[in-house]
Amino acid sequence: MRPMRSFGGGGGFGFPRVESTAARLAIGLVVGSVVALAFRSVGALLVLTPSAVFPGLMLWQPFTYAFVELQAFSIIFGAFALYSIGGGLEMSWGSKRLLWVVLGGTVLAGLLTALLSVFFPVLRSFSYTGGWVMGSIAWVAYGLSIGRGQTNFWGIPITGNVFAGIGAGFVLLNALSAGWATQIPEILALGITFIYVRGGSPRSLWLRLQHWRLQRQVRGRSRHLRVISQERPDDRYLN
Repeated sequence: MRPMRSFGGGGGFGFPRVESTAARLAIGLVVGSVVALAFRSVGALLVLTPSAVFPGLMLWQPFTYAFVELQAFSIIFGAFALYSIGGGLEMSWGSKRLLWVVLGGTVLAGLLTALLSVFFPVLRSFSYTGGWVMGSIAWVAYGLSIGRGQTNFWGIPITGNVFAGIGAGFVLLNALSAGWATQIPEILALGITFIYVRGGSPRSLWLRLQHWRLQRQVRGRSRHLRVISQERPDDRYLN
């Protein structure tokens, strides 16, 4: 049974060491955001501008935007979420899996956003930061990984599923207030996270495919089998 964990006070996550992957992601977000704010011309190359990726071929942007936020609240809260919630995930999943899910999911959401801009021109008029995309993935993945288990949010006992719903709620509220087009990477990231945690990882899908193939083979072979009569033949002549 997964132990109860909390966010926002009282018996916290057991914060990870500074050398941990979660801490490095948080530090990377702060450093990247400071650079983008201090050097605006550099920052314009780091954020995700869909028209610059396709057809502009600035293919580094789906990666670099993950470490950029341009609002103080987003920088602080995003880094805190990566450090605390990401640290909880790292203790459960390990560093490699955390990196693949949190950073890999953010990069994939950025690539999909750039690809969608080819079909939805309205997306080409926006530039996207990805620090809170990473934070949202960590938040929702942590809650879904707990599932019906107990955690608490600012001292309020809730299930992991409710915790994940709160993280998704932030994204949906922002979409309602600022417009869905402004939150495309976050919305895509939520879908990627749900699919992965609920059994849609490449390894799980491969195992399911293998299981389906084996079942097909067994059913195919069973058609050629015949039931042996229950009347046992005279075995005196078998030896």
